[in-house]
Amino acid sequence: MDFIPGIDGPSEGVPRVLACFSNNLLRREPLNLVNSGESQRTFVYIKDTIEVVSLMIDNPGRANGHIFNVGNPNNEVTVRRLAEMMTEVYAKVSGEPPLEAPTVDASSKEFYGEGYDDKRIPNMTIINKQLGWNPKTSLWDLLESTLTYQHRTYVEAIKQAIAKPTAS
Repeated sequence: MDFIPGIDGPSEGVPRVLACFSNNLLRREPLNLVNSGESQRTFVYIKDTIEVVSLMIDNPGRANGHIFNVGNPNNEVTVRRLAEMMTEVYAKVSGEPPLEAPTVDASSKEFYGEGYDDKRIPNMTIINKQLGWNPKTSLWDLLESTLTYQHRTYVEAIKQAIAKPTAS
């Protein structure tokens, strides 16, 4: 997870999609779907990542000299579906109803600028072969845990940041 802009990271710049969507949900703003949200992503839960890093450390004979992709292909999702899931999960954990228009479309050029690359699906062949590892946490469980934490941690700071008058 990246950062919540203006709260625990810089106000400028675009964090990755989970942090970007979380920030918008906390602020009760629509989620920006770049290129209609058709690009694919996968997400791995931090506990799964810690497990596999421990496996690498504990098994140097099988891990040394290899480059591993750590991800969860079982959690592959379009960014549009991710937005739908995050909106649903956030409504559940926050007790707030979803926005009437929870998403807005934006082109990659206007959102990111020139040179946007949208392929981010890891190949897990080597890590499966060398360490026999597969991630365990579903996307739904990952989102529920993450958004519950974010709501508890950031909702008051976001409300305060929104309420502050801006200097002109």
